[in-house]
Amino acid sequence: MASKKFPYGGYKGQILRIDLSTMKIINEPLDPQLAEKFLGGNGLAAYYLYKEIPPKIDAYDKRNKIAIMTGPIAGTILPLCSRVGVFGKSPLTDMFFDSYAGGYFAPELKFAGYDGILIEGKAENPVYLWIDDGKVEFCSAERLWGKGIYETQRLIKEELNDEEVQIAVIGPAGENLVRYAGVFFGVRAAGRGGLGAVLGSKNLKAIAVRGSSDITVYDHEGLVELSEKVIQQIMKNPVSGKTYYEFGTTPNVMAGNLAGVLGTRNWQTEVFPEAEKINGVAFKNTLVKRNKACYNCPMMCGKIAEVNDGPYQGAVTEGPEYETLFSLGSLCGVSDLKAIALGDRLCDDYGMDTLSAGAAVAFAMELYERGILSLKDTGGIDLKFANAEAMLEMLKLISERKGLGDILAEGTRRAAQIIGKGSEDYAVHIKGLEPAGHSARAHKGLGMGYAVATRGGSHHDPRPKAERSGEVDRVTTEGKGQYVAIINNMTAATDSFIICHMAENFLGFFDITEVHSRAIKLVTGLNFGVDGIRTLGERVWNLERAFNCREGKRREDDTLPKRFLTEPIPEGPSAGLYITEEQLEKMKDDYYAFRGWDLQTGIPTKEKLKELGLEFTIKDLWD
Repeated sequence: MASKKFPYGGYKGQILRIDLSTMKIINEPLDPQLAEKFLGGNGLAAYYLYKEIPPKIDAYDKRNKIAIMTGPIAGTILPLCSRVGVFGKSPLTDMFFDSYAGGYFAPELKFAGYDGILIEGKAENPVYLWIDDGKVEFCSAERLWGKGIYETQRLIKEELNDEEVQIAVIGPAGENLVRYAGVFFGVRAAGRGGLGAVLGSKNLKAIAVRGSSDITVYDHEGLVELSEKVIQQIMKNPVSGKTYYEFGTTPNVMAGNLAGVLGTRNWQTEVFPEAEKINGVAFKNTLVKRNKACYNCPMMCGKIAEVNDGPYQGAVTEGPEYETLFSLGSLCGVSDLKAIALGDRLCDDYGMDTLSAGAAVAFAMELYERGILSLKDTGGIDLKFANAEAMLEMLKLISERKGLGDILAEGTRRAAQIIGKGSEDYAVHIKGLEPAGHSARAHKGLGMGYAVATRGGSHHDPRPKAERSGEVDRVTTEGKGQYVAIINNMTAATDSFIICHMAENFLGFFDITEVHSRAIKLVTGLNFGVDGIRTLGERVWNLERAFNCREGKRREDDTLPKRFLTEPIPEGPSAGLYITEEQLEKMKDDYYAFRGWDLQTGIPTKEKLKELGLEFTIKDLWD
């Protein structure tokens, strides 16, 4: 049954509050009513941050807050539930942002007695946080400042004399306020949105956690039975049970290229002639040494890769996964798999998102080839597409904020504003966030989903799998408003659990299922039912939207890059496809109408906000 201290299973019933300005540590009880209404993870973070971050402050203002949250099922025997979320106002998008990572940190934080951490203020000098079974202290990080994530973690483990301690850490990119610096858990990255830079602005280098307490669930025997069934589903599914185990996510390279949807040379085309050199088979045969799993996960989709020869010999990395093969590979025109592996290692050690970093380099490569950037601008680097050495050098300069790297560290939106000369036409971003390796032009629902996403160019809001797999017609615009809204609600809900998106392969691409409902009931005792979880997701999504609307975002911000709206894919199986302005606006009308949002502004209506129990947002948006 549930803990005596908290009425629902799975929870520890406690939030750790950290004020870095005053060095104050507060153990705050979690309100059970918040668990009932927002569950955990994304939902709880959206609530706390909406309530506590003042509107329209700069992301580097010390009043910005970072939430690091678990979900109620983290640390239980249920597989695919080890993920941790990092939340805050993004310095890249100036909006609410949520980013997730796997590994072991989330269970360890629960074992240490906390459902989440809320961080505010700014330390006078660099510090790290040490959480040891409810005992919390600040430690000096002066000697760690400037070091990469690998050495930082090694030194912290030596200092604490504990090799098993779990660590969240930022690298030099976060310290240097690179706007797409991430937070790394071991080497698993909550990479998107620049929240590592927010921690850098607060002088917080790392959080080390060790815990030993148990997690009490509502129905242990029922959870054992469900967990066994889920494991069977995972292993029977050809993707989760075989492909991910053998290759991780890397087969998406060839799948995308064969469909003509693999972003190449800054999205000038979506066919990469040398895709076979960086595909899953090449990756496995050339670099992979062993598999690695997150906590309590049978898929083992992580891959430890090592370069054994050539100019990049000695590079060892966990990855690269598909998105990195895309961003540092095809997007930059680079086909040297070993160079990409080194780039992945460098980005990890610098503490930098490979997606946005690769996109920034690809953007600069196009500007260089078009003559907008000169050899003088690049600092003497021959920044042509396919130049692997130039790509690697630019990653270093970005992390150090030197030369052109200082401009690219701002992200493509701000970099284009600084460079000018028409460069804005080639800056591929959505609300400031560079899109992932899934085509907006060839998948109409995904494209519109990017436009309305609360994060911008994150494929984790609209999810591409149904259209990529052919289960949903990727070309039609009909019905895509409702289709995307339902997926948004699903992702907002499952990110409140927090459950890995790999579960979609056997639970379905679109919607909440009975398995989701049963999992929450068995762990917590909360009987949402399928419809209740759908409503939970809708509530969380609308709260994120309210946060962004309070920041001044409106319908006109729900758009796509000029390239996606005006340039058809020029070649390959998807040649001729793109989203017209008319198509986008029609899909947005359908989406807003289904959601119950004002068609003119894109703001959730008062009636919708009341229906979802979000009355506290109305005064900010309508009064």
